[in-house]
Amino acid sequence: MSAGHHHGHHHGHGHNHGHGHHHTHAAPANPGRAFAIAVSLNLIFVIAEVVAGFVSGSMALLADAGHNLSDVLSLALAWAAAVLSARPPSERFTYGLKSSSILAAIANAALLWVAIGAILVETVRRLADPEPVGGTTMMIVAGIGIAVNGLSALLFAKGSKSDLNLRAAFVHLMADALVSVGVVIAGLLITWTGWAILDPVTSLVITVVIAWSSWGLLRDSLRMGMLGVPEGIDGVRVRAFLEARPGVERVHDLHIWPMSTTETALTAHLVMPGGQPGDGFLHALAHDLEHAFGIGHPTIQIETDGHSPCALESEAVV
Repeated sequence: MSAGHHHGHHHGHGHNHGHGHHHTHAAPANPGRAFAIAVSLNLIFVIAEVVAGFVSGSMALLADAGHNLSDVLSLALAWAAAVLSARPPSERFTYGLKSSSILAAIANAALLWVAIGAILVETVRRLADPEPVGGTTMMIVAGIGIAVNGLSALLFAKGSKSDLNLRAAFVHLMADALVSVGVVIAGLLITWTGWAILDPVTSLVITVVIAWSSWGLLRDSLRMGMLGVPEGIDGVRVRAFLEARPGVERVHDLHIWPMSTTETALTAHLVMPGGQPGDGFLHALAHDLEHAFGIGHPTIQIETDGHSPCALESEAVV
């Protein structure tokens, strides 16, 4: 094997990518139809909500419309990433375009926080100077929002069990439906009490809920962009697992990183002075890494001379 580094001693040709078996986190074959329906429904609803928000004077509706617009952009980005991720590898992009899903996650997080900032500015202004709002209009439009977001979420319910991207879309849309429930309640209270201040207060609560729920998305997407170990994988446990394999004296140059939001890669050097372990060992190791840790693309390098120093043995060297 060509390791890309000269270490001055023999390295085994032990590398296995584990492509001959099922990927635990494989995405559904064609999520495009679900994305198309969800984007269309949410875009139509955003337009209707903006119009209703201006007509009724409801900042809560406009806040929810801003958030739903970010949902449309997020769904569109996720859709584009799903299409790009399915493209085969090329000479220039040897992993294909799988990492486009990570870029989409970072862009989605950034868009969401821009929307939060814009909504917050207007909400604070309305808190200082409340304006009359149409509570009935708020309830009707938000009620439609519950139906739109609930139906859109159901489109991703099945795929959410195996695809982290679709799971994020499902959870986000369900959260939006709950936010719309909050707007309905606010509209009902305004209709009963006539307290216009309830509108910006509701908008503020919605903004806080969105910020709280999206913080994890921002954190996780940035960690993936920096090639951090994916959420749910314990690097210490992976190292211990590799060190416990029969014949392995020590492990170094261990790296675990996301190839996409659903696929994880690993590279490692295993020092095995007893000699080459054979393909059966490597195939079994690839199988176990995928099923125990969700790592579906491992590349293992075997070093049979445990006394000659490897240039990459220090964990400080990458």
